[in-house]
Amino acid sequence: MSGLERLWAGWRSPYIDSVTAPPPPVPVAGGVAASDGAAGCVFCSILSSGEPDDATHVLWRHSGGLAVAILNAYPYGSGHLMVMPTRHVASPELLDVTEGAALWEGASMAVSAIRVAYSPDGLNLGANIGRAGGAGIPEHLHVHVLPRWSGDTNFMTAVAETRVLPEPLSLSAAKLRAVWGVGATAPPSSDEV
Repeated sequence: MSGLERLWAGWRSPYIDSVTAPPPPVPVAGGVAASDGAAGCVFCSILSSGEPDDATHVLWRHSGGLAVAILNAYPYGSGHLMVMPTRHVASPELLDVTEGAALWEGASMAVSAIRVAYSPDGLNLGANIGRAGGAGIPEHLHVHVLPRWSGDTNFMTAVAETRVLPEPLSLSAAKLRAVWGVGATAPPSSDEV
């Protein structure tokens, strides 16, 4: 026996299918179908759904409509969120200057909100570019922001290859919305700088 156990995650297969399937045809003038990458994008679908932010777990929208912050539906840990441009682009060099500034504004606000809401020992902030770079949804740029604690890689992650999430997304959203824009109450410790 290898000692490596598997935990069934039935949601994973439909999720992988949804992000790797080619985009559906989009009707255009004259009844001819065209393929539009944004039409098949889960992020673009969420942002254009018309659903309230509470239902879609959108935490913040840039005042100019250029970026948003949204909870990760498949988080590494509680409070894991993503900041992304609203425009469907795959890589940061495709953003114009104002979109880049809006994205960074959202990322900075996310770091502050996570510090206040969760009091973590540190944070991860980063983007996976392209499928080979680890992006689960490579066609729409998104920056991950998540709280981390000393020793948060416990036996469940290291041995059982399983994450334990102690709170539902709705509670994570409520915590982060309550402090979004408030700012951190303390500067980062010297080991974070």
